[in-house]
Amino acid sequence: MNLQRQILFWLGLFLVFVAFLVVFSNVLLPFVAGMAVAYGLDPIADWLERRGLSRLSASLVILVGFVVLLVLLVLLLVPLLANQLAGFIEKIPIYAQQLQALIEAMLRTRAGQMLQIDADQLKSSMGTLMSEAAGWLSTLLKSIWSGGAALMDIAALFVVTPVVAFYMLIDWDRMVARIDSWVPRDYVETVRGIARDIDHAIAGFVRGQGLVCILLGCIYAFGLMLVGVNFGLLIGIGAGILSFIPYVGTTVGFVVGVGVAIVQFWPEWQWIGATVLVFAVGQFVEGNILQPRLVGGAVGLHPVWLMFALFAFGALFGFVGLLIAVPAAAAVAVLMRFALSRYLTSPIYRGRTGGDEPSARS
Repeated sequence: MNLQRQILFWLGLFLVFVAFLVVFSNVLLPFVAGMAVAYGLDPIADWLERRGLSRLSASLVILVGFVVLLVLLVLLLVPLLANQLAGFIEKIPIYAQQLQALIEAMLRTRAGQMLQIDADQLKSSMGTLMSEAAGWLSTLLKSIWSGGAALMDIAALFVVTPVVAFYMLIDWDRMVARIDSWVPRDYVETVRGIARDIDHAIAGFVRGQGLVCILLGCIYAFGLMLVGVNFGLLIGIGAGILSFIPYVGTTVGFVVGVGVAIVQFWPEWQWIGATVLVFAVGQFVEGNILQPRLVGGAVGLHPVWLMFALFAFGALFGFVGLLIAVPAAAAVAVLMRFALSRYLTSPIYRGRTGGDEPSARS
């Protein structure tokens, strides 16, 4: 009965939390963003405290630096990306037609005829496919940009978020201690262990993978601009941002970047090869240097689980859902591993005979 009451209590608390998100999702954005900023900057505040600054002074220094950096990025980078995005949306149908013409020309050569592919039939199929794909991509990019522009128009995001982040940063340690004091004393060590694992997973992925995205975006953008690929800055930064989901950013950036390079440089293969080399170098640096050093192997977030969480929370709670998707996915993954470890040591799994201890692979 005690276990049943606990299950009902935590289930009811979870339902109240979900209902709160649904009811207040339209006004939560600056507060959730402020909490995310405070969580990301808390280790820097702790480091400054250890160097002799008070918590208030450390929070002021960090927040002022963060706001100045954010304003500089918005003023310098956003106009360039906006112009490139508008131009890229206009060029998508033209690129699709040019790419189709190149493939048709290759199929009409002797090497293409050896493949015994009907060029006319392929032209018809590709025309339908590319026109649908181009229309879908244009609509998607326009909706993303219009949503981003609307988001930029929300003054509360830029006014309330820094204020929330500042106060959360000042009170972060006190809030953690207060929440810890509310945990039932019989289970405090278990809850603390789960909380440490969740914090490790979130910090390792969000902070580590966020830095990987920034560095990858710089590598791709610089490399593509050095090669001379049209919209190289937009493609590189976009690939870096999408790299928040492992393998997705590199794949999308490679397809778009190489497709643009083929249309732009054909038949100069050396520049197309240079474009491929940019993504190969980025993938090598990510897999052998950035991921092992910044993220590590103990995060435990599978790419498929992460993609599902982003889609599910985005569909349920909109942009706020995207902000909480990764922390929620990390927390659920930790809780599932904890529940599985308890199940593997329980009589339900081992049976009346006791069985053997679960193997290390579990």
